[in-house]
Amino acid sequence: MMLIGNLGKDPDVQYLEGNIAVAKFPLATTETYKDRTGKLISQTEWHTVVLWRGLADLAQKYLHKGSLIYVEGRLRTRSWEDKEGNKKFATEIVGDNLIMLDKRGDGHGGGYSPQGGGSQDNPEGFSGPDIPPLGDEPTEGLPF
Repeated sequence: MMLIGNLGKDPDVQYLEGNIAVAKFPLATTETYKDRTGKLISQTEWHTVVLWRGLADLAQKYLHKGSLIYVEGRLRTRSWEDKEGNKKFATEIVGDNLIMLDKRGDGHGGGYSPQGGGSQDNPEGFSGPDIPPLGDEPTEGLPF
């Protein structure tokens, strides 16, 4: 899964046994297109994102409600029974890579991947490519 969206609230970070950080937050993605009459239609989907260890620490330190991010990860569906014995399901995106798309003072986004690629020159310990701002207009000609 690759998603670009805005956080619906500040990350909820908890620490498990062994001081393992896990962050969870809702992410809104919006698709905008024109209908047959030319009217712009926007559809927003909400996703639950879960980040572990270093990514969770990064989220706690730098992300907040409204932050624009790019996240790569995999889908995970969990099931359980509630107190009344009803079967419940939750589908989450477990993030493996994260790039912050918000503008910082120097105009650069920041990214982090637990596999490496972070910059030691950057005092925050991560870096990202220059990312052009995303416009509000729908992009025509995309196959998706």
